[in-house]
Amino acid sequence: MSLVKICGLKNEESVKAAIEGGASFIGFVFFPESPRYIEIEEAAHLSHLIPDTTEIVGLFVEASDEDIQKVLSRVPLTLLQLHGLESPERVSEIKEKFKIPIIKALPISEPSDLEYVDSYKTVADWLLFDTKLSDGSSGGAGVSFDWSLLSNVRTMIPWFLAGGLTPENIGSAIEILNPPAVDVSSGVESVRGVKNPNKIRIFLKNTR
Repeated sequence: MSLVKICGLKNEESVKAAIEGGASFIGFVFFPESPRYIEIEEAAHLSHLIPDTTEIVGLFVEASDEDIQKVLSRVPLTLLQLHGLESPERVSEIKEKFKIPIIKALPISEPSDLEYVDSYKTVADWLLFDTKLSDGSSGGAGVSFDWSLLSNVRTMIPWFLAGGLTPENIGSAIEILNPPAVDVSSGVESVRGVKNPNKIRIFLKNTR
């Protein structure tokens, strides 16, 4: 069974829905330009609701060491998700400095995008395949990519499928790829940036 990460949570109701539904990862977004951005103090408060058996993920986009440290001083993150254009060298540098496992997001839209897998699989602990947007970025747009592109991927490390997943299509995604883990954000929202606890519960149920 695929593990589930619910990303971009901002309030107690959605965190509780994710935990009660069996999510293995809770994600907080520390990228100010995102509609899912959460203040450090609020994330610190919500982290007290999360059991030790659930990973707490902090999402950063090309953040400085200082910005990451500010979050870590208040929020007990167990994984750092790097969702920008961080180079393999930068990923390695962050991992060495903070001694926390790394999820590296890779934007995917065509077979050539998979060429980056080899350069990151030796420095990250997880990879996350997300939909590549028109500006080269990824994530949070509710758009999926051709999942069959990943059918022959051999990473040697675990990975997440992300990008446009919803309660309605998660069954098909798992049937096609049987990914080690899946990541959902916009697919369980009522409006952009606002999570729907009922959609979270249904997504988790349908994943099982």
